[in-house]
This record gives sequence, structure tokens and C-alpha cells, in this order.
Amino acid sequence: MYPYSAPLNEMRFLLDKVFKAPAIWQRLPQLAETVDLDTAMAILEEAAKLNRDIVQPINRAGDEQGVRFEDGTVITPDGYKEAYQAFMEGGWVGFCGDPEFGGMGMPKMLGVLVDEMGYSVCNAFNLYSSLTAGAALALNAHGSDELKDLYLPKLYSGEWAGAMDMTEPQAGSDLRGVRTRAEPQDDGSFLISGSKIFITGGDQDLTSNVVHLVLAKLVGSQSLSLFLVPKLKVNDDGSLGENNGVSVGSIEHKMGLKGSATCVMNFDNARGFLIGEADRGLACMFTMMNYERLAIGIQGLGSAQAASQMATDYAKERLQGLAATGSTAAADPILVHGDVRRMLLTIRSLTEAGRALAVDAGMQLDLAKFSEDEAERDKAARFVGLLTPVAKAFLTDRGLDACIMAQQVFGGAGYIRETGIEQFVRDTRIAQIYEGTNGIQAIDFLGRKVTGDNLATLNEFIAELKAELAALAPEWQDKAGELLVLLDDLIASAGNINEAKREQPALINSVAVDYLDAFGFSLYGYYWIKMAALAQEEADASFAQQKAAFCRFYLEKLLPRARWHLSQVNAGAGCIMEPGAELF
Repeated sequence: MYPYSAPLNEMRFLLDKVFKAPAIWQRLPQLAETVDLDTAMAILEEAAKLNRDIVQPINRAGDEQGVRFEDGTVITPDGYKEAYQAFMEGGWVGFCGDPEFGGMGMPKMLGVLVDEMGYSVCNAFNLYSSLTAGAALALNAHGSDELKDLYLPKLYSGEWAGAMDMTEPQAGSDLRGVRTRAEPQDDGSFLISGSKIFITGGDQDLTSNVVHLVLAKLVGSQSLSLFLVPKLKVNDDGSLGENNGVSVGSIEHKMGLKGSATCVMNFDNARGFLIGEADRGLACMFTMMNYERLAIGIQGLGSAQAASQMATDYAKERLQGLAATGSTAAADPILVHGDVRRMLLTIRSLTEAGRALAVDAGMQLDLAKFSEDEAERDKAARFVGLLTPVAKAFLTDRGLDACIMAQQVFGGAGYIRETGIEQFVRDTRIAQIYEGTNGIQAIDFLGRKVTGDNLATLNEFIAELKAELAALAPEWQDKAGELLVLLDDLIASAGNINEAKREQPALINSVAVDYLDAFGFSLYGYYWIKMAALAQEEADASFAQQKAAFCRFYLEKLLPRARWHLSQVNAGAGCIMEPGAELF
């Protein structure tokens, strides 16, 4: 297994120069006294050390050993308890949490980078805290003061964990089929009965309690409500009581993420408490779902970063073949070969632009949450809505691409377990599936976020990209020529879809994935031009040269993929929807 080295220099560059995070933090009162650039980098250095020294060593061993289920008890792999204890003591679970309840109150721009490191060293381990942070966010946004006072401090400290209990065997992604029931009680609580499947972190031996956010239907209602259901009953003073009728039926045996417990959860008259309004549970749950969608996008990014480092290190040390330009060596490092370079450049250029997307989404979340300007908060919230499905789908699709290409760089060595890259292929594959498949993300993106407001948000977002490009030095504006045409064509294609969607109800569903990919490759082009231009101002000449080289590669080799995907969008849905079912 190759040692992980956090890309701190890249992270500083994005925060300081590309997104000007220190200036943003200084004008947001809740962040101005919390963080500056030096503090941010000190935090990232600590996160890098923790992940390198404590979490990475449990990655492969945890994959080999896996989670065990014995006598109704979930047992995590060796080393997980000790790593989780260190993670908890560092305050990382509540890193972006509300300080009123014990969170650290850090900006999301910083949080996405901390998450990236975690996923770069151990996908499975990082999921436990991610679900807890998402549950805390939903509770803080929609829960009663009593529930927040009782549960949030324990969630932010990491003493208790959170889990998201949504789907059931007959429901899948269509939650209208949920059968779990909630029966109201005289004391204002509810008795929850039913079974849930695919519950990440549904139980484990890392924390003393697990707090489940459960979607259920009130007796007599067909609408969903959201309930807080602890595994162990919680007394008014915060102490723990007896089991609350919550049990694990089994754990799933998965292709990857073997150190993460994916549980079948059973609720037998479990006492729960309503979060938000009755019959409005899905709206409340979306607070957690959107948090997790961005987090899983970061899983794709973190895996890509790990794959990039591993493949690059291997390509430099593996001797095989001779350089096509001539060589006097017995064998040259495979880095000299054009196809290997193509793969490494592709991985690296997708990963660095992906990190920019993550920080951009984090910036919009910070502005939506902390800005004192109502118009800025509204715009940032709409931009977050636009970027979240892209971050989830595009980062995970490209993350798996990166892992597979890295495995290809390793050749035969990449197919065996000892090198470690095959684990990242297996672990990352799920990221395209859970928290809403990437096809669902694309339909949400095109159907709700792009055409849902008749392109208003898309037009505003792209107008800002164009303004940013126009502010760069002339030579970089010249490089943006094809990108600017693509941005206009994205709007034109979306306009055509918006006009045709009523007469062609299957159109959005049929072309959404290609539209999201066209948007993603175009957006990465914007990030690369901006990064390469701003890198020229850096004192490190090699850094500027590197960014210019990667930018050129992206614009010449990868940006054209946006044009191909847009051609698929413009081809419409006819050849997809017209064949009868009997032809399949």
C-alpha cells in the first residue's frame, strides 16, 4: 500500500487564490473570528496527519477482515475503535456543526477538504462520521428545541452516531412504497414499526448509541413523516436506558466498503419523536440527503486523489519497456510511455478540477448559511441546488474512472490485492449507486434545477462563469473560446428541452445523464482556465508551469467530451423510447 500524502499545497491554492476564502470568511460575522487562512491550513495539516498515521493503516486490514455480525451484534474490524476514538477526540465529527451545541462551526469550504482526506485513506471508516454529521444537520434544521438540546451535543461530540433510515425492500428509490408505520401516543411520542434496508452505519460498536432518522407513515396517512428513533432510550438527563425496540436483522455482504456496516434494521414499537411537521418528512430528510449527496461526491474525489498518487508513484518506479524516443537503459520507468502519461494526466486533471467543484459547492453553502445579505443567501442556495446533483454524480463517475485508469496503470499488479488499488475500485463503485443513483441525480439536475425555474438559475450561474473568464488576462480568455461556445450551447439545449418537455414527457429522463456530463466537463474547463491563469501569479514557477500543462491537456483532450455528450442530448429520446417493450 502506498503512503498517502495530502495535497495541502493544492488545497491552499484553491482556498486562497481561486475562491478567495479568507476574504469571504472575513465578511461573514459567524466565521470572521473562527478561521483565517493560517488557521485553516493548520487544521488541514492536523487532518492530514490523523488520516495518514491513524486511519490509512486500518484501510486494507479492515477490507480483509470486514464487519462481523455475531449474536445480533455488529463488530467493526480491528483498529476501527481506536481510530474512531482519535477521530472523536479531535472534534472532527462536529467539525462544521453548530457551536451552540458543541460543534466547531467551521466553514464548509474547509469541511469538504477534510472529508476528501478521509475518503482518500479509508472510504469505509469515513462513512460512520459522515452519516452522523448529516443526521445532526437535519435535526438542527428541523427538530424541536428539546430534541436538539438532548441529542445534538452527543452527536457532535461523536459519542452517539446517526443513521438515515429511508428505503425498504419493496420501495427502492420510490419512497411512496414505504410501509413503516408510526402510531401516535398520548405523551406526544410515536411507536415506530417496520423494517429498513441498506442502512449505512445502522449499528456498530464504535459509539454508545445510534440515533436513527426514520421515514414512516402516520397511521391513516399515505404521506411520509420523519422521526428520531434512538437505538437505546434516552433519559431526560441524557443518560441511556434500555433497548428501544431497535435491532439489526442482518448485515449486507458487499462488493466493497467491507469495513462499513450496511444493515437491515427492524423497529418493533420503537419509541420515536416527530422531526418537523407531520406528513412533511421527505422535505426534512432532504436536508440530510443533500448533505450526504455532497459527501458521497467527495468520496469519489478522495478516491480519485488516492488513485492518482498511487498510480503516479508506481509509474515512476516500475521499469518496463523502452522510451519510444530512444533509451540506453535496460528498461525505463513506464512513465515514459504515451498511454501511461495519457491515463495519469486524465486522472490528475479530473481530480484537481473535481476539488475545485467541491470547494465551490462548499463556498455556496457557506454563503447560503452565513451571509447577512438576503439576495446573496438566495442566490447561493439556488447555486447549491444546481451544483449538488452535479457534485454527487460527476465526482463519483469521474472518481470511478480515475480508479479504473489507475488500476490499468498498475497492469497485472493492479488486479491483485496487495497493491491496494483494486480496493478503491470496489469501494468507489457504490458511490454511483447510493444516496440516489447518478441517473436520479441527473434527472433532478435537468428536470428540477435547470428547467424547473425555466433556466433562470442556469442562466445566472453561467453568466457568472463568463464574467470570471472575462476578468482574466487576454491570453487565457483566448483559450476559453470553445468553452464559451459550449456554455451558450448548454443554455440553448436546455431551452429546447424546456419547450419540448410537456409534449415529450420521457425526454428529460432519457437525456439527463448526457446533459449533466456535458455540463460537468464544461464546468471543469472553467475551473482549469481559472486555476491555470491564477497559478501564473504564484512565486513557485514549477507550480505555474504544471497548472498550464494540465490545463492544456484538459482543454485539448477532455473538454471535447462535453461536445459529444451535448450531441447525445440534442439527438433526443426517439431511439430510446420508440422501440416497444417486446423488443427487449
